[in-house]
Amino acid sequence: MAAAGHPLPDPKAQSSTDKPGPGGLTHLNEQGEARMVDVGGKAVTARSASAEAIVRMSAATHSAVIGGNLPKGDVFSTARIAGIMAAKRTHEAIPMCHPLAIDSVKIEFHTDVATDAQGRAGIRVISNVKCTGRTGVEMEALHAAAVAALTIYDMAKAVEKGMEITGLRLIEKTGGKSGNWKA
Repeated sequence: MAAAGHPLPDPKAQSSTDKPGPGGLTHLNEQGEARMVDVGGKAVTARSASAEAIVRMSAATHSAVIGGNLPKGDVFSTARIAGIMAAKRTHEAIPMCHPLAIDSVKIEFHTDVATDAQGRAGIRVISNVKCTGRTGVEMEALHAAAVAALTIYDMAKAVEKGMEITGLRLIEKTGGKSGNWKA
């Protein structure tokens, strides 16, 4: 027994991808328990995903970030490194994500985002992750964009605590059995 009332899995049992759980969910077994999907039988293909997030802030903070005038240093270099690191370690932060051999991670920052209804400026973070593998990189792209945005917040919070991170979303994915998708 692995835990009280839970037998150890039979290594000779049918692959977890063969029998989805309730509602056809692949991350649940037939009993409704969480499990990691078996991707061993999937084809190895080129895959990519892009995600974005927007960090909203006052015009003064926006100018300070762009001008490199913050006490913690270069916001964009630090946020780029944080986003890359996040993509590479997504499997450690998100349960059921497979560790992947990522081919590339790119993080871009767009500072010309239109002001919102409250007059706040914005910085758009866009991540792009690529790999050649058996499962997609959507979560890696989302994790990279989120952590890069959080890093911008961390680097600028000394001058403004009321910043807001919004609009975290997948904007495109390619490859795999489900094909291509674009927001």
